[in-house]
Amino acid sequence: MSPPRERSALTRPAAGVVLALFLALPIAAHVGSPDIFYQGEAGPYPVRVIVRPPGVVPGLAEISVRVEDEGVEQVSARPVRWDAGLEGAPRADVAQPVRGDETLYTTELWLMTSGSYSVYVTVEGERGEGTAIVPVQSVATRRLEMPPWMEAVLIILGLLLVVGAVRIGAAAVDSTRAAGEEPDRARRWRAMTIAAVLTGLILWGGKVWWTSIDGDHLRSLFTSYSTRTGVTVQDGWRVLELEIDDERWRRAPALAPDHGKLMHMFLIRVPELDAFAHLHPIRQSETSFAVTLPQLPAGTYDVYADVTNERGFAQTLTQTVDLPAPVAAPGPSPAGLEPDPDDSWHPGNPSSPDRYVFDDGFTLIRETDGEPVEVGREMTFAFALENAAGEPAPLEPYMGMISHAAVRRHDGEVFVHLHPTGTISMAAQQLFKQRQSGGETMDHSGHEMDHSGHAMHMDAVTRAAMPYEFPRSGPYRVWVQVKSGGKVYTGVYDVDVGDSS
Repeated sequence: MSPPRERSALTRPAAGVVLALFLALPIAAHVGSPDIFYQGEAGPYPVRVIVRPPGVVPGLAEISVRVEDEGVEQVSARPVRWDAGLEGAPRADVAQPVRGDETLYTTELWLMTSGSYSVYVTVEGERGEGTAIVPVQSVATRRLEMPPWMEAVLIILGLLLVVGAVRIGAAAVDSTRAAGEEPDRARRWRAMTIAAVLTGLILWGGKVWWTSIDGDHLRSLFTSYSTRTGVTVQDGWRVLELEIDDERWRRAPALAPDHGKLMHMFLIRVPELDAFAHLHPIRQSETSFAVTLPQLPAGTYDVYADVTNERGFAQTLTQTVDLPAPVAAPGPSPAGLEPDPDDSWHPGNPSSPDRYVFDDGFTLIRETDGEPVEVGREMTFAFALENAAGEPAPLEPYMGMISHAAVRRHDGEVFVHLHPTGTISMAAQQLFKQRQSGGETMDHSGHEMDHSGHAMHMDAVTRAAMPYEFPRSGPYRVWVQVKSGGKVYTGVYDVDVGDSS
C-alpha cells in the first residue's frame, strides 16, 4: 500500500488513511517487511540470523541462526531489553538444530514488552565462544483474528452456560420443596428468569470488557510518526522540507547517527519508479529536516526516511511529495543546506534482468543461483562491478558499507533498506554494544559513530552480498549502490517474486 497521495505545500496523510495503512502493514524500520536479517560474525564464527517478530506483545519471536562452520557445539539466543542489560535479561535459550540442515538452528524467545531489544546470539564450539548482537524492535503491529473453530466453540460454551444457569435456578427452587409437595411452577419460572438475566448480564459484561481490551490493543498498535512534506525554491535550488508532526516525537529520545547521518532519506518517483535518490537531510529544528535536491525530474515521489533513536529504536517515516521541474543551472546552494557529499541519485530503468551498464562502460552484474525467487526463501543478493574492459573493479566503502540497496514492491507495499549486514540499524547495534561495555551515550553532532568495523574485510573486495527474504509475491524494483574510484554507481533491477512452492 503506497503512502498517501495528498499533495499540498505541506502534505499530511488523513488520519483514517494512516490508520488503515499501518494496521495493514507490519512496520518498525522499513515498510511491510517486518523480519530482521543480520549477517556478520559471532566471534570466530560467521553467522546469518533471522528474527521474525511476533507482531503482538507479549509474543514469541522466532529465531533462526545459520552457522557455516564445522565444530559448532551449541547455539543459544537471549533477549535483552535496552534498559535492562544482561543483568536484567532472562537466561539464554538453547537453539535446536534443524533436521536435514546441519548448519541451521532455531529457537523462540519471548518479547514481553514494547520497545528496543537486542537478541544476543552466542555460538560455542571448537574455536571458542562468540556473540553477535542483533537489534530488534518489539512492537504490536497486528490484531490476531480468532479462528472460526474457536469462535464456534466459545458460542457453544456460552449457550451451555446459559442453559446450565437456568437449570440450576430451577433446581434451586425444587430443592426447597418439602417431601411430597407439588412443584411451584411460578416460582420455578421466576428463578429461571432471574438466572437467565443474571447470566446474560455476566456475558454482556464480558463482552464489554473484551471490546475495551480489544480497543486498547488497537490503539496501542505501532504507527510510524506522522509527517508533512513540502518543497520551496531557494536561489534556484529545490529544498525538500520534512516536518515530524507528532506529539510522540517530542517525547522521544534524541536521534543517534547511523553511518554518520541522523536521517537517511530515499526518494522514488511513482508510479514510474524511474528516478531514485539517497539523500541525507540536515536538521533544522526539533521537528524539521531539510535537504537540497539534485537534478531529479519533476513528478510525484514517495519519501522514506530512516531514523534511529538513542534507545536503539529504528523506524521508517513515510510520505509523498510533488517536485517541480529543476532549474537547469542553479547558483550556489543556500547557506546551511549544502548537499551532503554522500548524497547520490540516479534516473533510469533496468537495462536487463541481471546487468546494469553505466555511461562510462562500467557494469554492475547481479549474480544468481538459478533458483526461482520465492516468498520466504532465504537468499543472498550478490553483485559484482566490472570496469569498461570487463575486469573486476575494486569496491570502496560507501558510508562505511561495501554496498547499499533499496528494495521496493512496485505497488509500495514493501520497502526495505539493505546492507551486507542485513536490515538492522547499525546505529542500534553499536548503541547496544556501547551500553554492554559501559560506554557513554553519544552526543548529537551526527558524526561520532564509527562504522569502520562494518566494512567487513573490504581489502580488494570486488563483490557485494546482502541477505534477504521477500515477504510478499509480486514485482519488485531493486536499486543497488556501490562505490569505485570515488564514484557511486547505482544499478537498477526488476525482480519477480513468486509464491512459495
